Amino acid sequence: MAALIKKAPALFATAKELATPKLNLFWRYAKVELAPPSPGEIPVAIADLSTKLANVQKQTFRNWTVNQTVLNLVVGTEVFCWFFIGECIGKGSFVGYQV
Repeated sequence: MAALIKKAPALFATAKELATPKLNLFWRYAKVELAPPSPGEIPVAIADLSTKLANVQKQTFRNWTVNQTVLNLVVGTEVFCWFFIGECIGKGSFVGYQV
């Protein structure tokens, strides 16, 4: 145990050296991808949503290729799963709310 404690500073230094480039890359992407929408992006999102609703009403999804359909299903499933993961985190448990 004493030998491990003596090696700990060197192990932490090595871990920091190895993790720094990956963490820098993560933070670079996180600043862009996890930022809230800017005021200029909100009208674009609303227009995109109205276009998608119009396409659903026109049933243009029938013209999708298999690749587009699978991609849309995967993205929809991911959003669905993240919603329920957030619910479980918010509730603090998998089953029911604590009343």
